[in-house]
Formats: sequence, structure tokens, C-alpha cells
Amino acid sequence: MVRTEKSRQAGSSTRLAESRVSKPNSNIRFFLIRHAIKQKEIGDVPITPAGMEQAKLTAQYLSRSPWSIDAVISSPLRRAVETAHYIAAEVKVPLIRDNRLRERANWGDLPEQTFQEFVEMWEKCTREPDYIPPVGDSARQASERMSSLLLELVNTYPPGSQVVIVTHGGLITDFLVNTFSEAVLNQFHPSFIAEQSNLVSECAITKLNYDGESFVIEDFASVDHLSAPRREA
Repeated sequence: MVRTEKSRQAGSSTRLAESRVSKPNSNIRFFLIRHAIKQKEIGDVPITPAGMEQAKLTAQYLSRSPWSIDAVISSPLRRAVETAHYIAAEVKVPLIRDNRLRERANWGDLPEQTFQEFVEMWEKCTREPDYIPPVGDSARQASERMSSLLLELVNTYPPGSQVVIVTHGGLITDFLVNTFSEAVLNQFHPSFIAEQSNLVSECAITKLNYDGESFVIEDFASVDHLSAPRREA
């Protein structure tokens, strides 16, 4: 497991403080999950049949794990909501939507923007975290809204809680890049920042612990659960 680095200013964002002492029974675990495979079309698109299978496998993994899931919180975009619906139904908790989990930008939000123009805008935002695009948020702004949600949740749920977050690959890496040092991230991939857009595949699970003082990466972008045979209903 890897901790956040010591607090310091980075533009308008303050990195979370390194924990000196872990408080007993104070841990909260987050499962950061990218949505399942989506349709390759413009706008707020649904997941595909293959994505539905991914979502079911992810839901079954979480339901049969030793953790009891206390909440499932989703981005409001359709691909995330549909993925989260399978999980919430399987673990038997209500599905909560939160706008702070929306992707940094979504193709179709800017009228008449071509896919190539969207990709160029996205890549510029990734290279320049403080660049604010014509639509959507900068990478740092996206990270800050996710941070605000996670910190709100650690003050809402009791120690020992397990919370599933269904969101987008870009938002997950925006949060990690703006929260952890490059040295920490490179323990999970040798060129994490340069390759960040390619690291989180659909339904990959990143496990993040909050130990009472700081966040700790327990596991990054695991897809082992997707190779398990699906249990028939």
C-alpha cells in the first residue's frame, strides 16, 4: 500500500497530508471503478452487451468478497449509472448519483465538436492540468471535485465502511495524479503520468484506503475479477 505524500501546494490544489500514525479502526475503503464498455458514439451513451457482462462480473465479485458494501455512488452519466445499477442491485444498497463524479469532459457536450477535436482537447488537458477547456473542467478541477466528495464521505460514513465509487477512467487518474507524487504513482506503472490515459480499463478496480489521516493506494486498476466465470442467476 502506498500513502499520499506530505501536504504541499500544487497550483490551486493542496495535496493530502501523509499519515504519521494509523488510527485503530478508522479505515474506510473506497473501490474506485471505471464504468463498463460503452457504445462508441457521441453523447451520453449506454454500455454495450459486453459491458453488461463486465458489470455483472464486477457486481458478483463485490457481493462475494469479504467486504460488506455500505454505499454505491455513481457519476450521473449513463454508462456509469448502468454499471453501478448492477453493483447496487447485487450488494443490495441504494444507488446514489453525484455530479462530482462526472468525467472531466464528455464528447458531445460542445456542439459540433468532432471526435478528433475532442481528443485534442482531452490530451491538452492531460498535458496541462490547469488548462480549462471550452467545455468541462481542467484536470486539476476534476481532481478537486472528486477529492471534495471523498473527504465528505470519510466524514459521513463510520470507520470500517466500504464505499463503491463508479466513475470514469479520466477522473480516477486525475485524482491520483493530483493527490500522489510521481514517485508513488510510478510504483504502479513506471511511466504513470505519461501513460495515465491508457492505464484504467473498463470495470478496473482501484482500492483506496483512508486511514483517518490520509489516503493509501491498496491496489491499482485490477481486472482480475473480470476473468472469473460469471455466476448464473
